[in-house]
Amino acid sequence: MFQNLPSWHQAEVLTRKGTLLAQRRHNGWLVSLYALDNSFIELWSGTAAEVVGMFSKSASALEILDPYTHAIDIQEFLD
Repeated sequence: MFQNLPSWHQAEVLTRKGTLLAQRRHNGWLVSLYALDNSFIELWSGTAAEVVGMFSKSASALEILDPYTHAIDIQEFLD
């Protein structure tokens, strides 16, 4: 259902109902990784646009999380 929403509404739903996991910067964009409905979704925010990026079902969690590993504090999970 989320995929069928207009892109502006997808961004709104992500920020309202999604769980923000991590953020990073890439080529002038702020990229925010959210968890929503058992899926990982990225919100790319630039100066004039927001773009929602979804991952294919075949993408592994490790592949998705790799660019964010420097920003995620996993020590709390190890204690």
